[in-house]
Amino acid sequence: MLYIRRETPADYQTVEDVIRRAFYNVYVPGCTEHYLAHIMRGHEDFVPELDFVAELDGQIIGSILYTRARLTDERGEEKPVLTFGPVCIAPDRQRQGYGKQLIEHSMRRAAALGHDVIVIFGNPFYYTGVGFQSCKKHNICLENGKFPSAMMVKLLRPDALDGRKWHYGSSPVMHVDERAARRFEEALAPMEPRRLPCQEAFSIMRHSFLE
Repeated sequence: MLYIRRETPADYQTVEDVIRRAFYNVYVPGCTEHYLAHIMRGHEDFVPELDFVAELDGQIIGSILYTRARLTDERGEEKPVLTFGPVCIAPDRQRQGYGKQLIEHSMRRAAALGHDVIVIFGNPFYYTGVGFQSCKKHNICLENGKFPSAMMVKLLRPDALDGRKWHYGSSPVMHVDERAARRFEEALAPMEPRRLPCQEAFSIMRHSFLE
C-alpha cells in the first residue's frame, strides 16, 4: 500500500535522487528538476504544507512540491494560485497509479487549506486524468497573451474563477540558473546525458499554442 506523508529534511537527498532519475533525459539531455527542488525549499514562495513524498515498502518512490504563483487580470488585480512541480515517481514504479494517488492526495490537502486554483505545465494526456483542463477554457494565458497547449488548470472550488481574462505569472524560483544547475550536477554521481526521441515530442508540445 502506498503511504503518503510530508517530506522532512532527512528525505531531501533521497528525494532529489528520485527526481533526478525520473527526469534524466526525458525532456532534454540531462535534467535540472532535482536542482529546482533543491533551491525551491528555501524560497519564500515554497508551500511546505504541500510538500509530500510517497513511500512503498518503506522506500521513497515519489515526490511532489508546490509553490505559490499568481493570476493578474487586465485591471491589475491579482489572485494567488498554486502550481506544482517537480512531481515524479521513480522510473521502476511508473505507470502503476502511484503518481495519480500522490497528486490527488496533494490536491485534497490544498483544497482543505483554502486554495482554489492550481495552474501547471505538463502533458495533457496525463494531467486531464486527474481533472486538469485547458488554460484557454478558463481564460488563463501567459503574460504575452498566448495560451500554451501544455498549460492546464484545476479548480479546487467550482466558482473559483469568474470568466475574466487572467495572465499567469510563476514564482521567480521557477526560472533556473542553468550555470548553477550545472555546478550542482557536477557534484553528483555521473549520469550520461543523451538525446532521445521523447525530447522532440516535449519540444513540440512546449512550442504549441491554442488559437
